[in-house]
Amino acid sequence: MHKTTRVADHFKASASCILDNQHLAPLIEDAAKVMFQCFENGGKLLICGNGGSAADAQHLSSELLNRYNRERRELPGIALTTDASTITSIGNDYDYSEVFSKQVKALGRESDILMVISTSGNSANLVKAVRAAHDKSVRCIALNGKGGGKLNQVLSASDLNIIVQGDVTARIQEVHGLIIHSFCELIDAYILD
Repeated sequence: MHKTTRVADHFKASASCILDNQHLAPLIEDAAKVMFQCFENGGKLLICGNGGSAADAQHLSSELLNRYNRERRELPGIALTTDASTITSIGNDYDYSEVFSKQVKALGRESDILMVISTSGNSANLVKAVRAAHDKSVRCIALNGKGGGKLNQVLSASDLNIIVQGDVTARIQEVHGLIIHSFCELIDAYILD
């Protein structure tokens, strides 16, 4: 296969996966509205994920803390993936499965939201983070994939579970990126329009 054809096939597969997930638009809108209401009520968004999803958490945090496309006030989106000292001390002294839950226990308040980002829904540290959030009456939003995995078992009826349909991790991550930008677009619209 010619390398250019391979690249073109990547573009087609990505576009197809995006189009296959358009049905998530109402749930994405609901999640953006919940985040906006959280910010309006003085709450913050705590965000976590692993690997590429950790990068997505930091991406969303930066768009909220700084700005997306238009000038607006700063919004408290906090990525729990950025403090190497905290993550490695918890991982060393306890277990890697505790790296987010301990932060949620320390930082989470009832007015806050926890967003967990995963392409499979099976990460033990995200499952424990959701449990810790529920213990503190913190509502959760899951940006999920591959059927939702173990997160489906711990998310409550009041949580939002946005499950991207697809089997290829890279395609799910690409849709997650688009959803993150959709969140930002809608939050900006709630604030500015």
